[in-house]
Amino acid sequence: MSSEEPHLQARILIVDDEKPNVLLLERILAEAGYVDAVSTTEPEQVRDLVEGFRPDLIILDLHMPRMDGFAVMEQLKASLDPASHPPVLVLTADVTREVKHRALVAGAQDFLTKPLDMEEVLLRIRNILNIRFLEQALREEKTGLEDRVLERTKDLEEAQTETFERLALAAEFRDDDTGEHTRRVGSSAAMIASELELPADEVDMLRRAAALHDVGKIGIPDQILLAPRSLTVEEFEVVKTHTEIGARLLSGSRSPTLQMAEVVAWSHHERWDGTGYASKSGTDIPLVGRITTVADVFDALTHKRPYKAAWPVEQALTEIREQRGKQFDPDATDAFLRIADQLPPVVTEE
Repeated sequence: MSSEEPHLQARILIVDDEKPNVLLLERILAEAGYVDAVSTTEPEQVRDLVEGFRPDLIILDLHMPRMDGFAVMEQLKASLDPASHPPVLVLTADVTREVKHRALVAGAQDFLTKPLDMEEVLLRIRNILNIRFLEQALREEKTGLEDRVLERTKDLEEAQTETFERLALAAEFRDDDTGEHTRRVGSSAAMIASELELPADEVDMLRRAAALHDVGKIGIPDQILLAPRSLTVEEFEVVKTHTEIGARLLSGSRSPTLQMAEVVAWSHHERWDGTGYASKSGTDIPLVGRITTVADVFDALTHKRPYKAAWPVEQALTEIREQRGKQFDPDATDAFLRIADQLPPVVTEE
């Protein structure tokens, strides 16, 4: 079999209630080099044969008892996805305009007129199969291109997210020499979101977005960020700008993760009671920000910073409970308290 004649490898299903017609078609196909033909004289078997054999072409007689070719085509149209529906080459002795129109409406691609002409049979079969294989190749190429575009888009988004994660770490290393705060907050925020039954893709997105909550610290001077004392009113106003700086750094992205991270960056210091940085309150604060706030505060309380010692876990949990409905969203607080024992143990820092 020549590699230049892929149509000869096609799977062909012959459906005709008259055995002599079936034998004639089988002989024509065999002599032409076709090697994979299946036949039936029972039209009721066609749907099962199509599902099992997955033909590239159906040669179908129109006029059969019990179930004619029109009924077979309607049955296949109802049960098959259009993309997987094999082309149908109709056999008929009735070449009237009405019959041809009805067959085309039912799904036929072409016609063979009885009595059959061997050369015409082979030419029509070859033409249909060439179109079939060309359409399949185009679909596969389209799918391949779409997959490559999605993969490339994902790579670009991951590279962009990684860039901002490294910026966040650069900021974080300035007052947390382990750089683990961002990772812990992202992990805790994702656990809270999962407990609140957010969709799995949003939970995974928040894991990465919440880790970028403090990326704006990159713009805060060291003498303020690392001050081992209480800040003055003026200095605290400078610190507060890290939410705006972070949002600006993250703004304008087409990446859903970075779009969420922008929201988290500006909203994670808002308070449920409206006394936060921008005075947003209640559900006016985006949910991802309300979730991240709980995760961020607990982690900040339980780890040492230049200006404070680490709190014991139980003391931090008590503070979270007491701030329910004040600093924190009640639902996010309750979800956090339910999963608090699943968080990694806090290592006491000397």
